[in-house]
Amino acid sequence: MTATTGTPYRAIFCDLLSDRTIDILPLRDVTVDDYLGKAGSLSGTVPVPDAAMAARVRRIEEGRTAVYLQRGTDLWWGGIVWTSTLQSDDRGVLTLGIQAATFESYAGRRRIRQDLTFSGVEQLELARKLWRHLQTGTVDPLPEGAEPPVDGGDIGVTYGDESPEHPQARSVSYRNGDETVYLEALDALAALENGFEHHITVYRDPVTGARVRRLRLGSPTIEIGTTDLVMDRPGSVLSYSFPRDATRGGTTARARGGTDNTNQAEESRPVYADADEATAQIQAGYPRIDLSSDHNETTSTTVLKSLATAELAQATGAVVIPEISIRLDDLVPPALLGRTVRLRIADEWWTEGLDARYRIIGVKVSPAQRGRPDTAELYLEEA
Repeated sequence: MTATTGTPYRAIFCDLLSDRTIDILPLRDVTVDDYLGKAGSLSGTVPVPDAAMAARVRRIEEGRTAVYLQRGTDLWWGGIVWTSTLQSDDRGVLTLGIQAATFESYAGRRRIRQDLTFSGVEQLELARKLWRHLQTGTVDPLPEGAEPPVDGGDIGVTYGDESPEHPQARSVSYRNGDETVYLEALDALAALENGFEHHITVYRDPVTGARVRRLRLGSPTIEIGTTDLVMDRPGSVLSYSFPRDATRGGTTARARGGTDNTNQAEESRPVYADADEATAQIQAGYPRIDLSSDHNETTSTTVLKSLATAELAQATGAVVIPEISIRLDDLVPPALLGRTVRLRIADEWWTEGLDARYRIIGVKVSPAQRGRPDTAELYLEEA
């Protein structure tokens, strides 16, 4: 997104809590990305050519201002401005650089400061309960018109009613004083075997036109759209890469937790659990390569085994995360994360032609500038 005439992008700055529009400002040198299961980011520069623009830009307040990237009539990205940098160059030209992160990042700056215990709660509902508690101070929906017991926490994230085909009941406790970060609690639940994905998507309500921040959940994965997006090279795919990284993969996995030793006079050792070995890969000729992870707040061997199993399932053998670069046009929808792509490539490497299905797990958008068209890099996994 730039100040170029005819650009299809707009940067809409709003009050974080009320979503009231503050201003629509030009934003240059933009980079923006978004992912399933982790916060995305936005960075850009607001030009400040005169005092009038300076007065407008001063209304951006870090930590309490939201920013949306709108392409045409669609919202492509939304998040919170966390930092800014006012700069003046040697010619006296003023700019304000901003850095923002998607609304998931708010959960990374809040901590659980109340004893919470959940027993046998389906994991998607458990994720919703954690977000409700983060925003309102209670795990259950508030009665209509009721005031939340905690003020200042509601950033307007709403919830769906996703129900998995195969429910997974979870039991977990959080103690006041442990200072558990909400986002870390969510990520720990999502990382279990047969876990889930979470993402806060932004869009306009088709009836009212109001901006919506919605927590989207999927077990085990988020999948949207009923038909595949077909992308070809030669064609809409400008470039691609298929990195294969055996340093990130393995054939065994161990998850280590905290100690269950309550006797300070004895040596403390962490509890641990191992995943079942990837015997198929070992029998096929892969060497034994060990993965290890630490989960200091967990002492349950059952939970640790679930974590190790999930980690090995995602990183067996060599890890491959294909990436394709495409030209953005009116045929590419704004809601890309979780969509399935049918990728077809014909070149010297794929002499017989690649025709495979992948799911989009990450997006990096590069708005048009200096004669370069709108492009997007899509990060994929096998569907």
